[in-house]
Amino acid sequence: MTTTLTPSARRAAPASVAELEDLLTTPSPALVEDMAARSGDLVILGAGGKMGPSLTVLARRALDAAGRTGDAVHAVSRWSDATQADALRDVGVDVVAADLMGPDADLSTLPDAADVVYMVGAKFGTTSSPSLAWAANAALVHDVTRRYSGATIAAFSTGNVYPLVPVSSGGCAEDHPVGPVGEYAMSCLGRERLFEHAALTRGTKVATVRLNYAVDLRYGVLYDVASPILAGEPVDVTTGHVNVVWQGYANEVALRALGHASAPATAINLTGPETASVRRIATQLGAALGRDVAFTGTESPTALLNDASRCHELFGYPRVPLRTLVEWQAAWLAAGLPTSGKPTKFAVRDGRF
Repeated sequence: MTTTLTPSARRAAPASVAELEDLLTTPSPALVEDMAARSGDLVILGAGGKMGPSLTVLARRALDAAGRTGDAVHAVSRWSDATQADALRDVGVDVVAADLMGPDADLSTLPDAADVVYMVGAKFGTTSSPSLAWAANAALVHDVTRRYSGATIAAFSTGNVYPLVPVSSGGCAEDHPVGPVGEYAMSCLGRERLFEHAALTRGTKVATVRLNYAVDLRYGVLYDVASPILAGEPVDVTTGHVNVVWQGYANEVALRALGHASAPATAINLTGPETASVRRIATQLGAALGRDVAFTGTESPTALLNDASRCHELFGYPRVPLRTLVEWQAAWLAAGLPTSGKPTKFAVRDGRF
């Protein structure tokens, strides 16, 4: 069946991977101003993941725009995708190949840096291998914070450290009691606790960024909702509400969070301002794609939701609002543009990934 896209869904949508990457990696004036106020090299640990490459390029472009052409951006990963590593070198990034979890890992060989963005983590497969979750998400932090005890660190975490809460609540603010469900979420809380310990015992400045869920168009909650529509299958709305945010904004907040790191550590929820209805998103995607939409399940009264009011107060609202993201996602899929095949599993309610 040919997908016919409505005119509204074509508006301003990136029409290629190159256009999408440019949108994700163009620094805002506010980011450039924040980067101009800092100095020294930047290390990005775990830069080869879904968000890492675009965040790395954004950092390099922001430092250049801020006049910090002499400060290096070091991107550290195993780099199983050589093409990805070459693309970063082409824009002036120092690519460092290192397996931080390897048996012979020696963090002392990593580049020195004034600032660190920590993106290392394991999620999928952790139910069958819970020790991997704890090793990657928590234990490694001990070594990293010893290596970079004098640096300022922005560490990615997840909204999964919170419990499921009533949809009507507006989500968990940073002072809400944590309540992780499952080994993955518990290990992520362990990661936070080890960063907090480093801040308390060594004075390391830390900002913990609790993210859910970034949208890149090649992956994300919107892609996950659209997939059954395109396959002619019903959309499950049991997990009926979710938070999403444009990945370009998420990248930018992670970098700008360096300016708000502190000892003791501080936490920042990172997501969009809406408690988004999965049913409504599916309806909008179906209309934009010219597809009928069927549903299965009944919306649960609870969901994993964050209140990112503090983030928006500090950094402003996302430049790409939810409705535009929905239109862009529909346009991307209608054009047959590449997708990553990496689901978010946002609908999982028992913490088993």
